[in-house]
Order: sequence, then C-alpha cells, then structure tokens
Amino acid sequence: MDGLPEELTGRFATVLRHERVPVVSYPYEWTFGMLRDAALLQLDLLLDALDEDLTLKDASPYNVQWLGARPVFVDVGSFERLREGEPWAGYRQFCTLYLYPLMLQAWKGVPFQAWLRGSLDGIEPAEMRALLSFRDRFRRGVLGHVVLHSRMERRYGDRKRDVKRELRSAGFHKGLIRANVEGLRKLVRRLEWEPGRSTWSGYGEENPYSEADAAAKEAFVRAAAGARRWALAWDLGCNDGRYTRVAAESCDYVVAVDADPAVVELLYRTLREEGSRTILPLAMNVADPSPNLGWRGLERRALEGRGRPQLVLCLALVHHLAISANVPLESFLDWLAGLGSSLVVEFPTREDPMVQRLLAGKGPDANPDYETDAFERALERHWRVERREVLPSGTRILYGAAPRA
Repeated sequence: MDGLPEELTGRFATVLRHERVPVVSYPYEWTFGMLRDAALLQLDLLLDALDEDLTLKDASPYNVQWLGARPVFVDVGSFERLREGEPWAGYRQFCTLYLYPLMLQAWKGVPFQAWLRGSLDGIEPAEMRALLSFRDRFRRGVLGHVVLHSRMERRYGDRKRDVKRELRSAGFHKGLIRANVEGLRKLVRRLEWEPGRSTWSGYGEENPYSEADAAAKEAFVRAAAGARRWALAWDLGCNDGRYTRVAAESCDYVVAVDADPAVVELLYRTLREEGSRTILPLAMNVADPSPNLGWRGLERRALEGRGRPQLVLCLALVHHLAISANVPLESFLDWLAGLGSSLVVEFPTREDPMVQRLLAGKGPDANPDYETDAFERALERHWRVERREVLPSGTRILYGAAPRA
C-alpha cells in the first residue's frame, strides 16, 4: 500500500494498479482484426468470470486498450457478483458495439469505423436488421442476435414489464448465460474479412521506390530517429510500417497511422504475429482525424490530446494531403508545429511521377502553393532543418528538423 494517498490508506483491503497504457485509442480507429480480437478478449473474460460466479455489467470496447498489438482489458470495475436468475446485462452493448460492426464488415464489406465514430452507442438492433438482406437472415447468428433481438426490443421497449422477474420465474440460470456467450464466441471467431487490393495496400508494389531510393530513405530515417531516444513518436501515413519499424528502434512507443483500414489491418496482423508491444496501428485519415467526442467533447479526445509526440514521421504523405485533400501546405505545417515535435518529412516535387498522377486530373495550374521553395520557407519558419537529402531519383527530398525554441 506504499505510495497511496493518505486518505485511501486503511480504507481498502486491496488496490489494483494498472500497467500504464502509453496512448489511448478508440474502436473507430481500430481495424476489423483489432475489434474482433477485443471482442474475443471480452467474451473470454466473461467466461472466466462466470466460473467464479461473477459477471461483467457491460461490454464496451472502450474498456479495452492496446499495448502495441496486444489488447488489454482496463475496467476492473465492470466485474460484479452474478445475481441468480438475471441475464448478462452487457449483451445488448456487445451486439451494438462489437457483433454488428463485425458482421457489417465481414458480410457487406462496409467499414465500421465511420459508423462507430458517428454513434458512440454503435449500431442499434433495428438498424442492423434493416441493413441485412432477406438472404442474410439465414446466416448463422442472425435470427437470434439480430432479428429476434430487434423484435424483443420493440416488444419490451416500453419497459412496463418486469423482464428480470419473468426470467427468474421461468428458471433462468447461469448455464444459459454461458451457452449464449460460448455461442457468441464461436460466431465472432467465424467472422472473417480479407483486405482487398485498395489503393494503398498495393502502393508499395505499384509505385516502388528504386532500390537506391529505398535504401537512402531508410538510412535517413534511421539517422534522424537515432539522434536520441524518443518516448513517443507518430508515423503519419505509415502504409506497411517499414519506416515505423525503423523509427521504433529509437522510440519507446510509436503510433502508426494510415487512412486505409486495409493496410492498417495487414500491419496489425504482422505486429500481432511478432508480439509487438511498442507499435500501435490505427486507421485514421489525417485530413479528417478523430475529433473530440462525447459529453462536452471530453469523453473521447483527438489524437493530439492523448499524448504529444516528440517525433513525427510524414513520409509519402504531404502530396496526398496537399493535392488530393486540398490541405494548404502552410496550414498542415502549422498544425504539425503546434505539436512541438521534431520532424522527419518527405516532399515529392512537382516532377515526381506520383505528384504528376495526382495533378493530372486537376490541370497544370492546380495547387500553385505546392512548390519546393514554398514548402521549405514554411518549414524553416517553425523548425531548424538539420538534415536535407535528395533521394537518388531526384524528385523526392527528405528533411530532418528540430522545433525552434
């Protein structure tokens, strides 16, 4: 009990202290595999709790956080004594925030991230039922967990009936909860989603750097990141995580962000296989990042409100933000400068083949601010450029910079 505030000493028999999670994340930033693994963790914990005549009073994915690619349950207060004759109180929440989003992506190919970001309560049973076709209703689990669930909510939605008392009178018992949870676990394990060949999941194959460019870029990132030890770094536009791993050699923890859930899913699977505890992959669009959400915008914070990085990597990102998303270069650099971090950034010039491709549909006069001189002037306003290197191809420039005092 050493180290506790004096007012707590002697009042409690035991105090549990969680291992600190370096960066909080939210389900609308996770990939399919991450949400699925978090769901299985929740169900496994509930099965273990039932063995001890305990239950979980809720089933929120917000009670799961990540240490790298490892899901960790953080809400010990969710455990409570199992009351005889009462159902699992978290069942509905499990469906709306875990099961239905997973079904939607596995069966319809519809990413769940935008839905969960738009509704912190998830997908309602009636909404899920409306999203499924007649043929979908014959899929395993749909009749009980979607159709009948929706129907029961309509029937008992007025709450005039004492459902718990009726269940107790009917002989409801722990074995029925266990059977339901075991059935849910089998159902979730069967749900599969394979990332298709999206723009970015094929980026490395369709738009390869030359061997000389790739080697020079890796050496530059290693030298810039290796200048010191960093507590937290971000890799914005991480793609397959090649340079995330390079930066991680000199960082305690790295958040790897990409707008494409497909490439983040593939990265997550690789990190999970490796047992990584130092790289957190997140699906997020830097041009439309997670905002402050919830009551007074304080329950779920934007990424910069969850821990400021000391180092930020922006590789193969600037041209997509400036040209595809029409974010002014100076505005993007102003945002980065507000983080107060050191920076490793790549600038593809207007002569770069990918830049030419992005500009092709917009006309030769599009994005007039996208020029090397303008970028370097804006960069110098906020950072001291300590390293500058033109890749062998001649169309991409790397900068390593420290914030001005």
